[in-house]
Amino acid sequence: MPAATRVERLEARERNPKWKNAPFRIDMSICINCDTCIRHCPTQFGAIFNHGIDVVIIPELCSGCRKCLPPVCPVDCIYEDPDWVPAPGEWWEEPATDDPYS
Repeated sequence: MPAATRVERLEARERNPKWKNAPFRIDMSICINCDTCIRHCPTQFGAIFNHGIDVVIIPELCSGCRKCLPPVCPVDCIYEDPDWVPAPGEWWEEPATDDPYS
């Protein structure tokens, strides 16, 4: 059965196959670390995190809903990633221990 809820996606580390939109990626050479995208990512996805000095989008958690894009992002550093690859293992430590919405 596909991982449908955020908790299931966290446990399985897989993207919901029903999602038709590609996940997004942040270009850190442009990002100003304002964290506005984190606050606008819907709680049912919770795909955007601070990872060290970077802000990352975990593609397996990103539905491609577009809520983080301009005008939310003031520098337009978030783009669609149709050729996404699974998130590195260390990226999963953050959502497993931290709730960005608390």
